[in-house]
Amino acid sequence: MDGTVLVADDDRTIRTVLTQALTRAGCKVHATASLVTLMRWVEEGKGDLVISDVIMPDGNGLEALPKISEERPGLPVIVISAQNTIMTAIQAAEAEAYDYLPKPFDLPDLMKRAQKALEQKRRSPTAPREIEGGGDAGDLPLVGRTPAMQELYRLVARVMNADLAVLIAGESGTGKSLIAKAIHDFSDRRTLPFVVAQAGDLQGADGPAALVAKAKGGSLVFDEVGDYDDETQARIVRMLDALPDPAPRIMATTQIDLAGLMEAGKFRQDLFYRLGGVTLNVPSLRERVEDIPLLAEHFLARAERDGLGLRRFTPEALQLVRAYSWPGNVRQLENTIRRLAVTSPEEEITRAEAEFVLGNQPAIEPLRQGGEGEKLSASIARHLRRYFDLHGGTLPPPGLYDRILKEMEAPLIEIALDATGGNQARCADLLGINRNTLRKKITDLDIQVTRRRKLM
Repeated sequence: MDGTVLVADDDRTIRTVLTQALTRAGCKVHATASLVTLMRWVEEGKGDLVISDVIMPDGNGLEALPKISEERPGLPVIVISAQNTIMTAIQAAEAEAYDYLPKPFDLPDLMKRAQKALEQKRRSPTAPREIEGGGDAGDLPLVGRTPAMQELYRLVARVMNADLAVLIAGESGTGKSLIAKAIHDFSDRRTLPFVVAQAGDLQGADGPAALVAKAKGGSLVFDEVGDYDDETQARIVRMLDALPDPAPRIMATTQIDLAGLMEAGKFRQDLFYRLGGVTLNVPSLRERVEDIPLLAEHFLARAERDGLGLRRFTPEALQLVRAYSWPGNVRQLENTIRRLAVTSPEEEITRAEAEFVLGNQPAIEPLRQGGEGEKLSASIARHLRRYFDLHGGTLPPPGLYDRILKEMEAPLIEIALDATGGNQARCADLLGINRNTLRKKITDLDIQVTRRRKLM
């Protein structure tokens, strides 16, 4: 490797490690903790490559990129940041960074990227830059440092303004709709409409035309397109073949394997290829277990902002949360963390509290084992057994009987209220209790009253 590298990072350890690694590779290195110093070096014509952190004591590395580009066109900049967000990656892309890596980064990987940047600069000083990287978009629950999420964010940054249809595939609760919204919000179409279409929106002769008119030149997303029937699929094909100019950006989400449906004759081949210009696969939480602590911290911080108080997990509780299978993915994790933030009496969420909440939620294995026609008692027994198994051979905390009854009672009343349209008299009759008892239980169990559930 040959060239001079400018390193800017307020972490002395990172400056030392990068200086040693780049020097051993044959480069000259200038390292600083100051963005002002970095910019002076750039203006003086020093450096063939810049490696810069985002948050510096005297400025923001991303905000400095346009000035670097203006002063030294063609000087590649690799951005490294602990802010692992889609927003960070996209801002780096818009500022024409050569590359983006989240912290903690893999040193051999960074060295390969640095070598590639130096070689590309020698071949063509004004060569277009590339962008790779990723993370989470602001308040979106898409936090992730794992390779699976990083690859997803690389693709998001690349297709953001590409004139291609995007198919976003993944299990329920993984954040497919949020990915579609992020692509729109950070694209050149961000000021235009973002329209999400359901199968019912395509019914009738004017349905497709009305959707296109509503979307204008913005983004049109077909939600869970794998559930659409043959007639609806045909309408979409005809609509896509007659899109006006300017046409909206077409995206679709699916939790069903469309290729498998197509092979089974249940999904139109022509529609499959029209929607699959680029396919983004959103990993399940089971495929990125290492991200669970980061997500848990994110959701606890959100709960604190919402006024639910400061909470943190004990190491033992976080270990248990990390070990759970999360069949409902990020959405289930968020709901669970919020529930723990509400119910925990102390600042620290203990293992016992996490055990109790997780023991009353389904795991992926029981979901697959449970068959149709299973008796209610057998289903309850499975979940109770899992609750005991979570303790690893030790007994659950005392008071188990009342806790279990409360956990069963609340969803029973909620579901009964939903089934009776919020009519408390009918609900009480269905449950076999009097109306005053039902009213008291709604209050004691803190059951939220919605438009469908109003106190009489």
